[in-house]
Amino acid sequence: MKSLMGVDIVDAERFIALMSREPFDYTEWRQNLDEGTSVRELSKKAMEYQKTLRNE
Repeated sequence: MKSLMGVDIVDAERFIALMSREPFDYTEWRQNLDEGTSVRELSKKAMEYQKTLRNE
């Protein structure tokens, strides 16, 4: 199912869940975010980052 913005709802919920697991500076993250990056790409980056936290 797609939302009004064309984002898959499951992907959006997955992204929100990943981002809310760890504290982070949203403002700094948003400034460094590549424009034109899809939710799926952001989700992949968040999952990769999560793996690095587990290895520390």
